[in-house]
Amino acid sequence: MTVDTDRIAALPTVLLHDHLDGGVRPGTIVELAAQLGQDLPTTDPEELQQWFVREAGTVVVDGVATGSLEKYLQTFAVTLGVMQTADGLRRVAREAIVDLAADGVAYVEERFAPELHTMRGLGVQDVVDAVRQGFEDGVAEAAAAGRSISAGMLITAMRQNDRWDEMAELALANRDRGVVGFDIAGPERGFPATRHLSAFRRLRDASFPVTVHAGEADGLASIAAAVHEVGASRLGHGVRIIDDIEIVAPAEASVLEQAETARLGNLAHWVRDHQIALEICPTSNTQTGAARSLAEHPITLLERLGFAVTVNTDNRLQSDTSMTHELTGLVDEAGWSIADVRDVTLNAARSSFLHHDERQALVARIEGAGRSPGRHSA
Repeated sequence: MTVDTDRIAALPTVLLHDHLDGGVRPGTIVELAAQLGQDLPTTDPEELQQWFVREAGTVVVDGVATGSLEKYLQTFAVTLGVMQTADGLRRVAREAIVDLAADGVAYVEERFAPELHTMRGLGVQDVVDAVRQGFEDGVAEAAAAGRSISAGMLITAMRQNDRWDEMAELALANRDRGVVGFDIAGPERGFPATRHLSAFRRLRDASFPVTVHAGEADGLASIAAAVHEVGASRLGHGVRIIDDIEIVAPAEASVLEQAETARLGNLAHWVRDHQIALEICPTSNTQTGAARSLAEHPITLLERLGFAVTVNTDNRLQSDTSMTHELTGLVDEAGWSIADVRDVTLNAARSSFLHHDERQALVARIEGAGRSPGRHSA
């Protein structure tokens, strides 16, 4: 059966790695900026969308998109600038949920850094309250349109700042009010996850889930620290785990042949053996230089090797993407089948920070959606 965009879009998906400040509608940015007196590169929403993609680091050379994480992150000054009021945050959060539901997302864990939304006087709890209300509004609006979606919040601390302990306490204070996990983000190289181990000890003592951006702009040492010293249950991106896998097959070999002869190092074995989920964001990875293209992206080999691969959007605005776009790209460029799409969706459901009974219900929804047989065509 032909795998087309409409068929993929009809499947319920699970999104574990999506940044709230990376998914703002361009038109909303224009309107909020006008209210706040914020200058923009352009006030035309379509041109603004193009500006974000261009400035995020996508440079195509011989059909390959390349860039850097540092350049990618610079664009967030614009989105963060319009997310400094309770009303603005509530609107952005509501629209994010509505947009994701329209794209077929059944469950999302949306992450944001409260410390980045306090420039106009909001407290960090005010930020969490506004986002939570926006999520509730979005879920209700999606339901009114006949779409079912649920959402959890991930509180993010910025790696380059020193507010990790405060953000950890904020997450714990809201664990029964929509916050399901903790994250650290920002420039990975030079800001290791071990800078403030006290935050992670506090979270571990409280039995609270943690995911860590690791293995995107930095290598195996970053992944090892996240897993062994921090105790991360999931890895944000984690794509550089491929550096601990020796490919014995010749370069022209198929992905299946590469998988059959691959030799895993100790860290790769650990991540796979413990099914530590990889929150891989294919399009974003090509922009930041973590991968050359979707066709050459390590995600396919990692999936074939049995890693707990999940597919994510990262920043829908900067990458001009959606879950449908990510999955369609892997089908079209990397030879994925509908069964592969189903498998990574189930990985995401099982790796979510929901409680066990809620995860099981989500898994049952995915399994009951109906998939056709046939897999591993790459």
